[in-house]
Amino acid sequence: MAIYSKSEAQEIMKRALSYSKADGCEINLSGSDSGNIRYARNTVSTAGARSNQQLVVQSNFGKKVGTATIEEFDEKSLEKVVRRSEELAQLSPESEEFMPPLGPQEYDESKMYSEKTAAIDPDYRASVAKASIEPAKAKDVTAAGFFEDYADFSTMMNSNGLFAYEQSTGMDFTVTMRSNDGSGSGWVTRDYNDVGYFDPAMASQIAIDKALESREAKAIEPGKYTVILEPAASVGLLRNMFGSFNARSADEGRSFMSKEGGGNKIGEKIVDERINVYSDPLNELAPASTWTGEGLPRKKTVWLENGVVKNLAYGRYWADQKGVAPLPFPSNAIMDGGDASLEDLIKDTKRGILVTRMWYIRTVDPQTLLYTGLTRDGTFYIENGRLKHPIKNFRFNESPIIMLNNLETLGKQVRVDGNLIPYMKVRDFTFTSLSDAV
Repeated sequence: MAIYSKSEAQEIMKRALSYSKADGCEINLSGSDSGNIRYARNTVSTAGARSNQQLVVQSNFGKKVGTATIEEFDEKSLEKVVRRSEELAQLSPESEEFMPPLGPQEYDESKMYSEKTAAIDPDYRASVAKASIEPAKAKDVTAAGFFEDYADFSTMMNSNGLFAYEQSTGMDFTVTMRSNDGSGSGWVTRDYNDVGYFDPAMASQIAIDKALESREAKAIEPGKYTVILEPAASVGLLRNMFGSFNARSADEGRSFMSKEGGGNKIGEKIVDERINVYSDPLNELAPASTWTGEGLPRKKTVWLENGVVKNLAYGRYWADQKGVAPLPFPSNAIMDGGDASLEDLIKDTKRGILVTRMWYIRTVDPQTLLYTGLTRDGTFYIENGRLKHPIKNFRFNESPIIMLNNLETLGKQVRVDGNLIPYMKVRDFTFTSLSDAV
């Protein structure tokens, strides 16, 4: 059993900390119980479970830092790992950006743990595979999918009196459906902390339908099109934009958030005024950790408000250099949406393209957040409010900043990759060439 209670974890770390002779010592203890099932060609190929735990000790003498890791927690092992971290610290050069361990902090209680998810067993995992494979066979479609679940804990303690502890659970599911004639492909992903939100049969049916509907795709000319982006299509571009909310890289002139002439873009309007983005570790549908690896508390933080940059993240070192309070990096990204469903967006489109998914996204120009990538697993031409026919996939060149300035409609939010992202209808999305991949 790799999941320790708060008192059990605290007792182990107190014992380890008692051996410290350094100026400062920080201990992180974590563990996880996880399981998975994988299937391909409509047959389960692998299944397994894993349980592990580890303790990490960081010691410092002034600004000289050493780290050591161990997976055994008897007295001899605990003393050994502390001594080893101290030996490495003494051998290390000074780190100019080292920040001493924080003192005691106050944290909100995490909402990431679900008893239902923690109770998942091999029978449940098998039922997930069955909910994909059986309907796929019935429709002359081949399923390939992966389901993984976990229950874990994280805790930290240091020589300045800080202590943090939390438990979390989660599940991730992806499945690709291919029509047996090889011309159609559908895909879906789901992730939740609480498995009670998950319906494997419904998710699999979406992928099956897209595989069948995307057969015998037609080629159309690349160019600028109105697009409806499913959340799984836009999240890759948006995630890269969220990653640019970094005060240091902006202040040093290395990012899109850098201001011409120096400084950053806090207070500037960069996208459509309907765009509001925040992070909130206590969100019910997409909860996240309430503290960072440094022990800083995470709170609800607004990053974009009415299209205006409200905040950038400051690590402890850069905050100290700038004389401001540290602000942790986003733990999740929540973009406000609207009331429109995917069907509503399609009905309201005279001509356009529905994009299920984007992949293989790569940077073209980090200063403008320009990216390239490919559509995949269900791309459809829309005409007069209906899906007219499947189309061959495209390569695109686009920036999420341009995309969010060309916004036409925001739809309902969907959880994807731990974030809440709405369906979006966007004009003038740039497709540069065709791709023959299904």
